[in-house]
Amino acid sequence: MLGRTVTMPIVLSFPSMPSSAPRATKSEIRTVSFVSLGCPKNLVDSEKMLGLLAEDGLTVVSYDACAFSEEPGVDAGTGQIIKSAPTKGADAVVINTCGFLEASKEESLQVIQDAIRAKEKGKLKRVIVAGCLVQRHRAKMLEWAPGIDAMVGVFDRDHIVEAVRGGAATAKREDIGKDAGATPKYWIAGNALVAAKERGMKTTGLTVHGKDGQGVGYFEDDSARLRITPRHYAYLRMSEGCNQNCAFCTIPSIRGKMRSKPLEAIAREAKELVADGVFEINLIGQDTTSYGDDIGVGMAGAKSGKGFTRGMPAVLKTVSDAFNAAGVDGWVRLMYAYPSNFSDEMIDALAALTHPSCGGKGKSGGKVLPYIDIPLQHASDHMLRAMKRNVSAAHQRELMLKLRERVPGMAIRTTFISGFPGETEDDHKKLLEFVEEIGFDALGVFEYSHEEGTVAGTMEDDPKLAVPAEVKARRRGEVMALQQRIAFEQNAFVAEQFDEKNPANTGVRFDILIDSATRTSGKKTSGVTEGGGLYTGRTYFQAPQIDAVTFVHSKKNLSPGELVRCTTVGSDGYDFIARPCEELEKKVGLKILR
Repeated sequence: MLGRTVTMPIVLSFPSMPSSAPRATKSEIRTVSFVSLGCPKNLVDSEKMLGLLAEDGLTVVSYDACAFSEEPGVDAGTGQIIKSAPTKGADAVVINTCGFLEASKEESLQVIQDAIRAKEKGKLKRVIVAGCLVQRHRAKMLEWAPGIDAMVGVFDRDHIVEAVRGGAATAKREDIGKDAGATPKYWIAGNALVAAKERGMKTTGLTVHGKDGQGVGYFEDDSARLRITPRHYAYLRMSEGCNQNCAFCTIPSIRGKMRSKPLEAIAREAKELVADGVFEINLIGQDTTSYGDDIGVGMAGAKSGKGFTRGMPAVLKTVSDAFNAAGVDGWVRLMYAYPSNFSDEMIDALAALTHPSCGGKGKSGGKVLPYIDIPLQHASDHMLRAMKRNVSAAHQRELMLKLRERVPGMAIRTTFISGFPGETEDDHKKLLEFVEEIGFDALGVFEYSHEEGTVAGTMEDDPKLAVPAEVKARRRGEVMALQQRIAFEQNAFVAEQFDEKNPANTGVRFDILIDSATRTSGKKTSGVTEGGGLYTGRTYFQAPQIDAVTFVHSKKNLSPGELVRCTTVGSDGYDFIARPCEELEKKVGLKILR
């Protein structure tokens, strides 16, 4: 979900955090708040930076503390709540920005400017800005937001402690702006290869793009994060950057070319997350399908793609094995797949590693959910060529059908772009027909956003190609209206399988992962009596934060992270309503004869 603000909770999780972290008793900066904006990949960066800050002895407090004064904090060494914070609010705030779209840039700047105003009022001592907006627009940041004290790019998050405490920046880099003395200290490597060299890595023979299998790879360490997500689910980044070069996308210019994380690092991180109580691991990257191609361990060019020894299948197996090694159950969810090189071997791997509760045979010890997030962007060959997607409409259709046919219960989430330069009514019609035919389980549509520095950045300057704003909005609305009808009809059909006169033997059953309790008591509806508690949860086909949810009405208290077998008793638009199966079973007592 683009542009989502995540503010720090007061009670935090400290995975593998040292119990005797040094205390910063004499430092001017003793407390820090954090605001994480943007996608899950940015969230992982935020969690890693938080882990480094806490490990250094800084106390992490709620971002609300900046505005509302005395909030309790968390002791970095013990993880205990500090009832009386040592300072009013936070000494510093870190804003990890999103710069993917113009709208996300504006949101990031708004948060930055709010923090700068708080500093001007004496509520903060330092404002540190990190992430994609810094990497993309480093030369303009001070013009947009004077008052920033330090900046950290996407390749330099290991310098976050220096940035927060006010340490010396790398002297080798050029100063930003005309007045070197007035500029903030910053750490912004131009690309991953430069960052690797600065850290003493041997880079001879390695390339930035890695198309020859000799890429620099993902050398950063994502372990020991201080997680913002609830304890029971987490994101695991399997790669960074992208080699696809879609015409509309800014990611390669921000995050760089494709860099896969070594499989052994993925294994260590997965085991750490499982040991920390994670039940659901969501695998993320910019192009998870191409995993390993840049470092010579992917599916591309392999003599045999069968088994789980290379590429994305190896990652799915490795993360599944982390749960098996710990002797616990879990979910593995694949996000950010790319359609052009999604092979039959990958589909076979998904089927073979499907979780037993979702129809998997269980022979391979797989914990993978039959769910895939695969942005398709359009369904017209004309548009796919213009977008430089390297895939045809026929290939995408065939892939969707194969996934549904060969992976039992496969749920497919996708996203599309409306109003891309040159899109005609015929292109739009083909997109609507494709959505109708496939019947996606979840779908989002973005109106095309003009982004400088992209291949499509100048296309809207041509009046013949530009799509008027009102046409973009109409087309987006038509796709979303169609998807709403499809989703509502599918949900209503599932809900209709339940008969409240025969609750124990009717209805569709799912395992529901409980996320949180709501403040609302259960209300009377089909299969639901008044009273009890109402909880928000998710089925295997509902990813966190981006998909619909399932509301569970239960007489018993349920806890976040608890997996409950439920019967679907109703639907409410995109969402389901469910009851624990055990509460619907009729208990028949036999009369005792004396």
